[in-house]
Amino acid sequence: MIKEREQQINNIIGVADVLISVLSFTIAYFIRDWFFEPPIIATNEYLVVGVLVIPTWFILIKSVHMAEMHRTKTYSMILASYLRVVIIGLGVIFLFIFLFKLVNISRLMILFFGAINLVMLFSVRVSVYRMLKYFRVKGFNSRNVVVIADESSEEFLERILNNKEWGYILKYVVTNSSYIYKKYKDVISVHPERVNLRNLIDIDVIDEVIYCKNEINQNKLSELVNDCQEVGVVFRMQSMLFSKSATRTNLNHFDDTPFLTFDNTPSDHVAYRVKNAFSVAAAFGILIIWSPVMLAIALGIKLTSKGPVFFKQKRVGLRGRTFLMYKFRTMVTNAEDLKESLMQFNEADGPVFKIKDDPRITKIGKFLRKTGLDELPQFINVLKGDMSLVGPRPPVPDEVKQYERWQLRRLSMKPGITCTWQIKPNRNDISFEDWMKMDLQYIDNWSNKLDLVLFFKTIKTVIKGSGS
Repeated sequence: MIKEREQQINNIIGVADVLISVLSFTIAYFIRDWFFEPPIIATNEYLVVGVLVIPTWFILIKSVHMAEMHRTKTYSMILASYLRVVIIGLGVIFLFIFLFKLVNISRLMILFFGAINLVMLFSVRVSVYRMLKYFRVKGFNSRNVVVIADESSEEFLERILNNKEWGYILKYVVTNSSYIYKKYKDVISVHPERVNLRNLIDIDVIDEVIYCKNEINQNKLSELVNDCQEVGVVFRMQSMLFSKSATRTNLNHFDDTPFLTFDNTPSDHVAYRVKNAFSVAAAFGILIIWSPVMLAIALGIKLTSKGPVFFKQKRVGLRGRTFLMYKFRTMVTNAEDLKESLMQFNEADGPVFKIKDDPRITKIGKFLRKTGLDELPQFINVLKGDMSLVGPRPPVPDEVKQYERWQLRRLSMKPGITCTWQIKPNRNDISFEDWMKMDLQYIDNWSNKLDLVLFFKTIKTVIKGSGS
């Protein structure tokens, strides 16, 4: 959820940058028209150049966003990035004017545009950057990290600890250095390298592992990368040659230190932002359109059984973060207490508990489950950012405790209301292992096209009632 929320913020800022650039061009146009003679002519030519600004600046700004990690950028780095965008962008415009012989375009006006654009982009970005820093200091949008360190890592550790606005929470340091241990043991949790990294990832919510040692044991490093990729945790290391290729490898910067990033979650940030934006927009629309039906369901639940309208249950989301998932209550209020006595009738394999004719389900609950209407309140979870429209279904904590190692990677993507398993005929007959494989296949092959296919197939399944 943290990673996706950060991508949403970056997406909004990127679109805002393009809009600011178009506004800058418009301001420069009118300044030239108002204060200089002769007045601007050939409006159509200026319109063409103005339209050219949109894709040109979008591509340039996107390339700057991909180059470095925003959390650790300094103001001078931001200014340098935008200066690069403006200079290259102006070069593209002047080349366009030359090639198409747009003799009526004022070169002075284009230079005004560049100056205004640089000032506006930098000012807005710094304002947003300061706001995000403030919220990160307060603990919002933070990322939990483990640093594998030696004595050469001291400066890097200090930068993380002294820059709370980056939003990186140093959960553990793994080191064999007695110097690092003595210096930081009272500040953070320090472990020797004999401690299995897997155990640290399993007992806590970890977003990233950062390898920051001078010496490299290539076999050990391969093992660390595999441990992280197995459960979808991002792995970074200081930039250097490494023979084993990961699923996705990118060069990023942490402050001014280059790191290789190994990440086997979806890397197309633009497409992922589209996914998140679509999920939120669709959830908002569905909640409004279906609100009369939801009110009727709430009334029906109240009239037919004792207890609350909504069933709230702790579920496990992105990388082990827990949240309360909402559903319409379809069982008696003491369903969890009765579960123990019914375990002998469990028909599902693996850690999942399912009974075909579960006696705990209420009369209206059977109808809601058959039609899928009990899932409607989960669109509230989508608006809150806990879930997505499409993604692996969120498991309960007890289920996750029984996962095999390879199954934990399904937690590397935000959970969804529907998924591949959800649309299968007689889905309850699918084995737990096949269900897990479906989720991992979805993660490995994810695209917005796939999400749309699953979304519309879910609607078809609900209408037919064929998913039970």
